[in-house]
Amino acid sequence: MEKFFLAMKMVSSLVVVGILSWIFYVYVNEWYKSERMRRKLIKQGISGPPPCFLRGNLPDMKRIQAQVSSTINAQSNNNSHNLLEHHDYTATIFPYFEHWRKQYGRVYTYSTGRRQHLYVIQPELVREINYCTTLDLGKPSHKANQLAPLFGNGILSANGLSWAHQRKLLAPEFFMNKVKGMVDLMIESTQPLLTKWEQCIEAEGDGNGIAEIKVDEDLGGYSADVISRVCFGHSYSKGKEIFSKIRTLKEAINNNGYLFGRTSFGVTKKIVITNLEKEIESLIWELVEERKVSNSSKKDLMHLLLEAVKNDENLGEKFCKQFIVDNCKNIYMAGQETTAISASWSLLLLAFYPEWQTRIRAEVAQYCPNGTVHADSLPLLKTVTMVIQEVLRLYSPGVLVTREAFEDIQIGNLHIPKGVNLWTLIPTMHRDTENWGPDANEFKPERFKDGVSKACKFPQSYAPFGLGARLCVGKNFAMMELKIVLALIISKFNIIPSPSYKHSPAFRMVVEPEHGVHLLIQKI
Repeated sequence: MEKFFLAMKMVSSLVVVGILSWIFYVYVNEWYKSERMRRKLIKQGISGPPPCFLRGNLPDMKRIQAQVSSTINAQSNNNSHNLLEHHDYTATIFPYFEHWRKQYGRVYTYSTGRRQHLYVIQPELVREINYCTTLDLGKPSHKANQLAPLFGNGILSANGLSWAHQRKLLAPEFFMNKVKGMVDLMIESTQPLLTKWEQCIEAEGDGNGIAEIKVDEDLGGYSADVISRVCFGHSYSKGKEIFSKIRTLKEAINNNGYLFGRTSFGVTKKIVITNLEKEIESLIWELVEERKVSNSSKKDLMHLLLEAVKNDENLGEKFCKQFIVDNCKNIYMAGQETTAISASWSLLLLAFYPEWQTRIRAEVAQYCPNGTVHADSLPLLKTVTMVIQEVLRLYSPGVLVTREAFEDIQIGNLHIPKGVNLWTLIPTMHRDTENWGPDANEFKPERFKDGVSKACKFPQSYAPFGLGARLCVGKNFAMMELKIVLALIISKFNIIPSPSYKHSPAFRMVVEPEHGVHLLIQKI
């Protein structure tokens, strides 16, 4: 019996050793594939930091980030206004990218272990990448897998024919002629926000008609209400739980190292994420079922999704359900969060540059008599548009354009091997002094007085909504929503910097104010 147990122990040990050896072999094999890609890029004159065995440049990235973080902590008591004088946060949020850019230029290669990456901010190549129409270039598969609980296979993460089909279906719903028909609902969603701030001033005012308000939270509620009403035919109160759970899910995924190449979750985290994913899908489907049995004739996005799957006989029932749920999650997440954050940054910068508030008020008074904003008056608000464009240049919520070559492809004069991931850092492009001039780090909306094409040397380097085929389908929707909320807020309130505000942009899949945006709101 003792010999039997000894033999079983030996067999078990051999099995474990075999499994570990197999894992090591697979990992090393994948690492060598990455090295072969790296050598192909280097032969074309592309340099980059030398990788270490198996881990690539991950140790360097973490070391550089740690050094910068310690410096930031030591300077944490700096005055926020001084920090706002220079809006370049790339050296603090993405210090490794900036460190290597200064050393290797606008195009370089680096590794995160098994994956080889190509960093590109050269304007001509950026244009080639974004206007490339081949389906052999798409969203990185490992990032799509990591973010699958959040986006599923919706339009934001899909590739190939699936993406092309979804874009063909969804994009027309956000054409300008459709968005104009949404203006009244957007204005309607703004009213509770304005009323709430007026009540806060009355209740908490200091005698001068001023109250301190954490505006980012209220703007999040406003943007969520717009998405709920315009796209899905219900108020924010019905979708509130969905938005809350999506934010919790985003935080759980983001804490796993979004940029450092880790795509697996621990058992406990995996259970939490799976449960949240199921709860969100269940809540969305409840709203879908309600819409199915309702007699509403409103042709909104929910109606479109239902009609699309109803009219396509080739789609199975399971696929139809997942298609609707995934795209609802995409719109809830991207449509609500990015607009709310952009509105928050806009109010913050207007607080520190009050002369632009004065210009906006004069413009609204000129084109919107009695403060009545409508679809025809919005295109006339040029100052509001310039301010939004400049805010999106300095504080674009989306900061990374990422692609993966699914086959060997040619981009400009570069041959990109299959499997290489391409990264473009938007805030770096938006602050390039060669493109934007020596005042690239300053808040100057007037640079956009003649449009994007005249604001810089290379307009393709302005990409707050992406570029080319993957241009955000909701661009018109977001710009209209931002115009409305800023025009109505600035026409009714004076925005003043609060001593409570601490300037600390943070990357959590999007760039957002880490500690929120506290501002003093004064009724005019």
